[in-house]
Amino acid sequence: MSPPSDDRSADSFYSLDDSGPGSSTVTSSRHTAGPWSPDAQHGGPPMALMAREAGRLAGEERVVSRVTCDLLGPVPVGRLRASAEVVRPGRSVELVEVRLTDLAGDRDVARAALWLVPRSQDGPRVGLPATPPGPAAGHEHPVPPGWHRGYLDAVEWRWVEGALGEAGPATVWMRPRMGLLPGEELSALQRMLVCVDSASGVSAALDITRWQFMNTELTAHVVREASGPWIGMRAATTIAGGAAGLARAEVFDEHGFVGQSTQSLLVRPTPQPTT
Repeated sequence: MSPPSDDRSADSFYSLDDSGPGSSTVTSSRHTAGPWSPDAQHGGPPMALMAREAGRLAGEERVVSRVTCDLLGPVPVGRLRASAEVVRPGRSVELVEVRLTDLAGDRDVARAALWLVPRSQDGPRVGLPATPPGPAAGHEHPVPPGWHRGYLDAVEWRWVEGALGEAGPATVWMRPRMGLLPGEELSALQRMLVCVDSASGVSAALDITRWQFMNTELTAHVVREASGPWIGMRAATTIAGGAAGLARAEVFDEHGFVGQSTQSLLVRPTPQPTT
């Protein structure tokens, strides 16, 4: 079991313990805990934490066009260090890699690779999917039994189609109720990553009491920085009878399409208590 979270970060996903060039050390709050266990984080907050570290290194003149995050194992609700480096510098494109280390276990638990391009708003607009009805058209639904509530309560949910615990494709708007760190607003990319790792749960095709469908990675392509507090997802899951599944989502803000995400899922039966 991981050490208890720090009450200093009761109104944020993390508290900042130490920060230097290329790395930051944080303590996780209870709000990072995912639906499977109070001791293991939802993928969204640690992915946003790695994006924050990449942004500190890359500066304001670039934006992320693609981010791939690999989860190397459960991310504990404990102390973490995010370390970033530029592995492919360039004038037009740049590649930043980030490692996330569990300090108690002295092991890397996640890594991310982010491609960055120059910041610009003067380009053409082609092939944008239609935006779903906005958050005002959505409804709140209760968290179903069997889902741990840490992260789920840290986000406001407005369901346009489907709900947690209802099998099948779904459309939802999400708004984080807190920042990544005290006194810091979520950046556009951080807000998106906090939310889009939920696509596999939003479009859950299986009963969580009978099946686990945890994602081992997430890849998000971003065509425009999101604006405003709400992130919308139109998500669907595909499972073809094996141990691998795929969750996909079109991602929106209230002004339109901002990108898409995919998640590779590990599908296996939920362990049942022995009698």
